[in-house]
Amino acid sequence: MGPLGQYATKGHGYFMFPKLEGEISNRMRFRGKDMLVWSLNNYIGLANHPEVRKADALAAEQYGMAYPMGARMMSGQTNFHEELEKRLATFEKKEDAYLLNYGYQGMVSIIDTLTDRKDVIVYDSEAHACILDGMRLHIGKRFVYPHNDISNLEKQLQRATKLAEQTGGGILVITEGVFGMSGDLGKLDEIVALKSKYNFRFLVDDAHGFGTMGATGAGVSEHFGVMDGVDLYFGTFAKAMAGIGGFIAGPAHVINYLRYNMRSQIFAKSLPMPMVIGALKRLDLLQNEPQLREKLWTVVNALQSGLRAAGFNLGKTESPVTPVILSGEVPEATNLTFDLRENYNIFCSIVTYPVVPKGVILIRLIPTAAHTLDDVAYTIRAFGEIKKNLDAGKYATGEIVDVMS
Repeated sequence: MGPLGQYATKGHGYFMFPKLEGEISNRMRFRGKDMLVWSLNNYIGLANHPEVRKADALAAEQYGMAYPMGARMMSGQTNFHEELEKRLATFEKKEDAYLLNYGYQGMVSIIDTLTDRKDVIVYDSEAHACILDGMRLHIGKRFVYPHNDISNLEKQLQRATKLAEQTGGGILVITEGVFGMSGDLGKLDEIVALKSKYNFRFLVDDAHGFGTMGATGAGVSEHFGVMDGVDLYFGTFAKAMAGIGGFIAGPAHVINYLRYNMRSQIFAKSLPMPMVIGALKRLDLLQNEPQLREKLWTVVNALQSGLRAAGFNLGKTESPVTPVILSGEVPEATNLTFDLRENYNIFCSIVTYPVVPKGVILIRLIPTAAHTLDDVAYTIRAFGEIKKNLDAGKYATGEIVDVMS
């Protein structure tokens, strides 16, 4: 059953595969109870924005979910798909962009398409699962550097350079803009600076940074002022855009190569029209209503500063992702979560081994523009009480809560 599946008989539908019901917002229903929800990547509150809902509904009414039929290359191309790509490329200050049906499969296929047996991949040790899965398809060499350790990255680049000189291949460096579990930022500025010494192409997965980071929301590369130094910028619609799909932006010749060679797109149906038109409306709001991002950061700053003032360890987060790092084992984590949900009506994601080391409990909070400062104040008070219970051993029962009994 695996590390998590072994708990399925006790936790399915509660700790794993829970069902949140109602309109996507700061408050939803879980098992019949109203909950304050901190688990949704609806960063700037677009999921139920009235203009977004209207655009989605009108597009569905006009086109249905089937149009366009077929893959982009064969019969699934439209003016709206092309318009969205052009606007995303302009936003990211790149020559071209290509839409992806799904972010995860898109990244897997990008890595597979860009590299062959002669090439070397160098990547951050905490890279997302989609990056790791993409590298599983790579039959050439790959070198990993410890998370955000730029000194070690340079050592790996030296190794990669020697190998690439022998094979006649190239080097692809991959990292994330915002690391989705810890909330810290990839050191894009320092990696770009290494281009003066080493010859490599730089790919950034900025799923959590797109729409939240940077002066205009263009992401972590904008935040660091290195948009020109990032060769390939990957973003998803599943987070700040509150939709589905994603994109890759970069030099025109590279994007065109991907357009004609990415198996996950060539052999998959085109994004349905309502999703494309809906993404255009979301991009409009992201670019033209900065108050949405400002509201997000008001909530982020209040939550993170309040938790830190209360003595909580939030690691090195510099983004909206807010990890609360505690000590304990899996049973304590489930008991703590049960208490939060049943007695405090707070729903947030709990992360335990094997995602984090044994003995660590990570509660990941995702603040959004839909939250209020009252939500923040209540959550900080509740977490203070939960921490006291944890320290007092209240949750150390030795086995996980059986919510199915």
